[in-house]
Amino acid sequence: MTVMSNIGIIAGGGQFPLLFAKAAQKAGRKVMIVAHKGESWPELEELADGFCWVKLGQLGKIINFFKSNEVGEAVFVGTITKTRIFKDVLPDLKGLTLWNKIDVRQDDAILRAVAGVLEEEGVKILPSTLYLQELLFPAGVLTKKKPSRDQIEDIRFGWQTARAIGALDIGQCVVVRDRTVLAVEAIEGTDAAISRGGSLGREKAVVVKLKKPKQDFRFDLPAIGEKTIATMESVKAAVLAVEAGQSLLFDSEAMIAKADKAGIVVVGVHELEDGSLSF
Repeated sequence: MTVMSNIGIIAGGGQFPLLFAKAAQKAGRKVMIVAHKGESWPELEELADGFCWVKLGQLGKIINFFKSNEVGEAVFVGTITKTRIFKDVLPDLKGLTLWNKIDVRQDDAILRAVAGVLEEEGVKILPSTLYLQELLFPAGVLTKKKPSRDQIEDIRFGWQTARAIGALDIGQCVVVRDRTVLAVEAIEGTDAAISRGGSLGREKAVVVKLKKPKQDFRFDLPAIGEKTIATMESVKAAVLAVEAGQSLLFDSEAMIAKADKAGIVVVGVHELEDGSLSF
């Protein structure tokens, strides 16, 4: 039997780190978890084979923990509240040195820079979907209710807009109505963007979420769950269109049941090679 190496988990918030840790252990890996204070679930500590709490920006502490636990591969999983970079970052020397080298402090730029330092230290960063391919968003209409012709046109319009903001590394989600942009996701996150745009679009609001054109599968894939539907329901938004195979879907049965109860359309959209969309 082949002995598999330890795998490091750089955990943010939400259930994704817990799901990944369980899947990795099932695959025969020992999980060495770095959890972020104020973000990660405490339950991770009970599950981990090795565990360390860090504050946002403590890159040197992460590297030292991985080295002491013989971690040669790691993943980024879970969310970090983006607005914390303005008020809650306490970098150590390694983190501060890297921060001062980053010219553009958007999501992908920061994560790629951190991943680059880790790989220089001998820790290869793997895709966050490793062991969890079943979480990828499926194609097609997932709910009982299907999108109308007008809603499909709004999805197409929102898709192009979301691609454009993604290319600028601004966000992954837009809210539209009647081919008009109501909200663009930025640092505040998807739920806040839905609340903002949905309050304007109401029963005709269409939410479109997809990966950025140069999205790195090692981190920050678009993610959808029950909370997304709850936010849409609170503003009476009508449609959620998500890029199939390129986004994560959590608690699928509960999420779809919640959408059906609220009369919300949920559809996984696939972009074909010619740029057209398949529903």
